Amino acid sequence: MTRLPAAQRREQLLDTAVALFAERGFSGSTTAQLAKAAGVTEPIIYRHFSSKKDLFIAVIEKAGQMTIDLWQEQLHNAKDPAQRLRRLIAANPMITQRGRGVYRVIVQAMTEIEDPEILDALKHHVDKLHEFVAHEVSLAQEQGQVSKAFSPEITAWTLLHLGLGFGIMAPLGIDGHAVDDKGTRVRQVITRLMLGERARQIQDEWVLTEGEGNVGHDVP
Repeated sequence: MTRLPAAQRREQLLDTAVALFAERGFSGSTTAQLAKAAGVTEPIIYRHFSSKKDLFIAVIEKAGQMTIDLWQEQLHNAKDPAQRLRRLIAANPMITQRGRGVYRVIVQAMTEIEDPEILDALKHHVDKLHEFVAHEVSLAQEQGQVSKAFSPEITAWTLLHLGLGFGIMAPLGIDGHAVDDKGTRVRQVITRLMLGERARQIQDEWVLTEGEGNVGHDVP
């Protein structure tokens, strides 16, 4: 067993837990399995996490921070709030290479909501994402780039619902999913509905971002 600094070992255990929980779920995973997969003894796990549930909740928290980091990375050089919103619609962490496994754990966690601690962790995760998206919508509304017909809060909920639905359906590989015979994608419909004519002005960005990494290609 290689000796690692505490912070590095904790991240290694989290990464290993993501793969294990994504495959087996919370109930179907054990700390013995995690220890074997990570190449450590069980006492090492308990130095960093008080229980299997504590580790599971830490993975949920990791998903939230990873999502915020992804969004901030994608938005940092956008020209205006409308472009930021368009990029946000495109940056679905559930179908990115680094987010796919983590979000399988989130979906698994939704089957464990009878546990109040896991439920609270999921609520905090969603609240954090909703706050971020609502803030972006509010900025676009303040500059007149998005209609104020609906509040930032309900608009953010709509976008999160659409993103979650797409993230769950995309791995199924359904023919024609999220695109019509003209090549129009769901993300383009959402952007057009929200941004109106402003969507036309930034349409060229679809071409620029197609195929760039994991964000612009297979999103809704």
